[in-house]
Amino acid sequence: MKYISGLVIIVIIMAAATSCRSTKTIQTAIAKKDTAVVVPVVDSRADSMHYIRKIWDTIRQNDIKFNTFNAKIKVHFERSDGKNYDFNAYVKMKKDSLLWVSVRLPLIDFEAFRVKITPDSLIILDKTQKTYQLRSVQSLQEVIKIPLTFADLQNLLIGNPIFLDSNINSYKKDDRYISLMSVGAVFKHLLTVSKDDYTIQHSKLDDVDPVRSRTADITYGDYQNKNGVQFSAYRKITVSEKQKLDVSMEYKQFDFNVDLNTPFGIPKNYKRN
Repeated sequence: MKYISGLVIIVIIMAAATSCRSTKTIQTAIAKKDTAVVVPVVDSRADSMHYIRKIWDTIRQNDIKFNTFNAKIKVHFERSDGKNYDFNAYVKMKKDSLLWVSVRLPLIDFEAFRVKITPDSLIILDKTQKTYQLRSVQSLQEVIKIPLTFADLQNLLIGNPIFLDSNINSYKKDDRYISLMSVGAVFKHLLTVSKDDYTIQHSKLDDVDPVRSRTADITYGDYQNKNGVQFSAYRKITVSEKQKLDVSMEYKQFDFNVDLNTPFGIPKNYKRN
């Protein structure tokens, strides 16, 4: 059970899944399909720049906007050594202020963990050990070695792209998909969207530092229309560094802009860990 506390953090901060491969690997991914057209972005080519800006603006316009979010997520977590875990995560978010998570074991419906994240703090209650952890978001960033913000956590769970930089240096298109390669201060990001409705299909994040060996893939699927919002009810995240981790998330229930009840308190008999 102690290991699951690490899983909880990873699932909540999915971008612990964020990572990297070499530029050569990314270029291979871009040219994967012979039918695709790979176009480098050159400043002197106004047509390419105009096309990129149009796609970029459309993706950003499709960002899911919300005040509150409520969801039940079935989570499956598997390590490279074959060990795997299943649990249900009940997620409640108040935009830009609060992320509340209750993790329950599915067979006995026992709440194992309760987590509260604000823009500057993280509290984890481990109900199996009767302990709690208090951390700052800054210390969490130091642990996972990723400049992950509260806004990134929100976007990761809601289904908006993260670490998407406007510095686009190439794009790919075929009959079904459009992919943009952006390069930011920390990550290279290959983002693939549907050509029909610009819903996100795949996100690949790689560290710009070629010395690093981490890599992450996020696949989006099972889009459902909820009050006019196209929401990905299935996510598959694969993280590789020294070990490979696979996380699948099935959103069994989800609602936007509903009233939320987010009870949270540290029992007096809990010890700080």
